[in-house]
Amino acid sequence: MKRTRNFCIIAHIDHGKSTLADRMIELTNTLSARDMENQVLDSMDLEKEKGITIKSHAIQMDYRYKGENYVLNLIDTPGHVDFSYEVSRAIASCEGALLVVDATQGIQAQTISNLYLAIEHNLEIIPVLNKIDMEAAMVDIVRDQVVDLLGCDPDEVLLASGKTGEGVPEILDAICERIPAPEGNPDAPLQALIFDSVFNSFRGIIAYFKVESGCIRAGDKVKFMGTGREYVAEEVGVLKMKMIPRDSIPCGSVGYIISGIKSATEVKVGDTLTQLDNPCSEAIAGFEDVKPMLFAGVYPVAADQYEELRASLEKFRLNDASLVFEPESSLALGFGFRCGFLGLLHMEIVQERLFREFGMDVITTVPNVSYKVYTTQGEVIDVHNPSGLPAPTLISRIEEPYIQAQIISKSEFYGVIMKLCLDKRGILKGEHYLSSDRVELTYEMPLSEIVFDFYDKLKSISKGYASFDYHLIGYRDARLVKLDILLNGEAADALSTLIHADHAYDFGRRICEKLKELIPRHQFDIAIQAAVGAKIIARETVKAVRKDVTAKCYGGDVTRKRKLLEKQKEGKKRMRQIGTVDVPQSAFMAVLKLD
Repeated sequence: MKRTRNFCIIAHIDHGKSTLADRMIELTNTLSARDMENQVLDSMDLEKEKGITIKSHAIQMDYRYKGENYVLNLIDTPGHVDFSYEVSRAIASCEGALLVVDATQGIQAQTISNLYLAIEHNLEIIPVLNKIDMEAAMVDIVRDQVVDLLGCDPDEVLLASGKTGEGVPEILDAICERIPAPEGNPDAPLQALIFDSVFNSFRGIIAYFKVESGCIRAGDKVKFMGTGREYVAEEVGVLKMKMIPRDSIPCGSVGYIISGIKSATEVKVGDTLTQLDNPCSEAIAGFEDVKPMLFAGVYPVAADQYEELRASLEKFRLNDASLVFEPESSLALGFGFRCGFLGLLHMEIVQERLFREFGMDVITTVPNVSYKVYTTQGEVIDVHNPSGLPAPTLISRIEEPYIQAQIISKSEFYGVIMKLCLDKRGILKGEHYLSSDRVELTYEMPLSEIVFDFYDKLKSISKGYASFDYHLIGYRDARLVKLDILLNGEAADALSTLIHADHAYDFGRRICEKLKELIPRHQFDIAIQAAVGAKIIARETVKAVRKDVTAKCYGGDVTRKRKLLEKQKEGKKRMRQIGTVDVPQSAFMAVLKLD
């Protein structure tokens, strides 16, 4: 235990966490040169394609320091704000953290937010300046920023380059010196925290854990305290690039357990694992429950795939504990699930992974946030879906979630960022100059305004420099209305949204124009209308595909042509009454990208 170190790497997106982890794996000879590749811990195709880390990845390394062998358990974490739940779980199972800052960009919003997470868990922080080999590196300036932020000595900030490997041995030495050994009693009853799990179609469910006290051996009878289930530990082992079986996992170390668990509901992240014969007295206080920021309906393309989709989502949740879902039904789309996501990128990744890993092609409805509706009877209802809104006569008031946003940017973009935030109903709460040309802005704004395209717009107006991070601060009164989209007088519930009263007309008009482009022409006219209650606020018409019925009339009286046109008109009218309008999936997605 004295020579075990558990640490994670935290940083803003694209500051070089995974590359730094590569150099550590090389230096400790954890992988042979033949198996080595760039971002080796990013095991998903999707991670390699997008160049981001989506899942936290744990790996054990052996390192010799001052003549003694140390065991280093590293967890590489994602940097994007949508995957902050992964970071909080990694931090809960470590004693120390490497805070990586890009020497060319300096401190960003996510750096600060991840740092606060680590400080809350009393982790030992080792600051590292990465990318010092780049020509644009501002080593002295960024080092001063880090010293200001942490209040540490300038000598404690390590300089490194994940690309060339410079400074990496010093980081490994600092991990052995500065990060404390895990605390725990090896002789006490077994107490282990489950921080992740994966589904394997041959072995069942594999749970990853950190032993807080005691020791776990292969063949032990174990019990999950949260679910009360009992199993035999068929295999325990450590996580290198592959899973390596061991006879036992000692106190303070990280490992995996295979016990033939078949059902996804039997393992919960944050649960405590203990021995059946000698159980511990109480469960470990797990991490906080995930709070979804964004809700959307997920429906199978074919109605008979509903049960398959349920099974896929349950297996998927093992690997991504931040996804929450419950069954729901829609008039237009049939049976599906209401899913809670942490953000738009998270939603996109979930949709893509369902397709790649489980072969599930799904339709996603317009995402929205959760509102609190106070009725005239004095009840409070949580509404995740516009169709769940009570009748307008029963509503006393509606409250929407507000967030506090931290934006760090170059001061030259101060004006355009301010305008963007004001357009999104933001309230400026504070500004703080980190240096002469870097400013930190604090805004309070409604969550619904930043959910769709705020991050993309912020990146484009600041030429990629601004960074953004947010957290929920509670609910406030809002003037919201339900905007319905009617197709031939029928409300398409998958397209309806709750929107601020001032934006309803503009938004409704733009949706109608967009749908007119996207809905294919049918044999009859399609009226696309945007309505607030009984009031129609915008309308577009998709013209019918028509045959020229008067082509065979050569001359003669005009009444002959009139008769043929009237006959066609009657047919179109009847067709419109019984015809249905097919809305393509692109129309649902287009609502998000209206700009």
